[in-house]
Amino acid sequence: MKVTVIGAGHMGAALVKQLTRAGHQVTVTARNLEKAQALAAAHPGAAAVIAANAAASADVVVLATGYGDAVAALKGAGDLAGKVVIDITNPLTADYMGLTLGHNTSAAEEIAKAIPGAEVVKAFNTVFAQVLSEGADFVNGQTVPVFVAGDSGGAKQTVKALAESMGFATVDAGGLKNTRYLEPVAGLNIYLAYGAGQGTSIAPTWIKRA
Repeated sequence: MKVTVIGAGHMGAALVKQLTRAGHQVTVTARNLEKAQALAAAHPGAAAVIAANAAASADVVVLATGYGDAVAALKGAGDLAGKVVIDITNPLTADYMGLTLGHNTSAAEEIAKAIPGAEVVKAFNTVFAQVLSEGADFVNGQTVPVFVAGDSGGAKQTVKALAESMGFATVDAGGLKNTRYLEPVAGLNIYLAYGAGQGTSIAPTWIKRA
């Protein structure tokens, strides 16, 4: 797939690494174009583009900014009509120990309202950058899951295929409204990593009896 990553921070860098390894055509953009260029140069096959052209040729756009920068970054990326947009953000408080949205809406729903022509899918928001960078395989044969939520079945299938191409398992988490649940799961994951001292080599999952 042709994938554009918006954001060159830790999550953006991890996504560029894994997407290029999986053989996708990857472009990356960021507010600091030099940072995007350096990231692209570190991963053969990736290319940096200016923000205004970011979405032009992409099948999928991955939003890898903070939630506070999300809408402006997407609106500055060109025409998103008909594009699959993967929202990986969480609406975190300044100390990362709480959420600024919840119950009645979510970051993903607010982003979808702001770019109504796009097909917004929530994914990767429960996966730490360290886990994403190091890959999906954990000990004892465990595979890190990516929870996928959205209102378009076709868009969700695209996102599942993208995640699975990088080695991750996928879990269909229902419609975009269910991101009101997924974002607090990410909040708990952050607390366990930093507040409870478990570190960032963790990921939430569900288990079931065979």
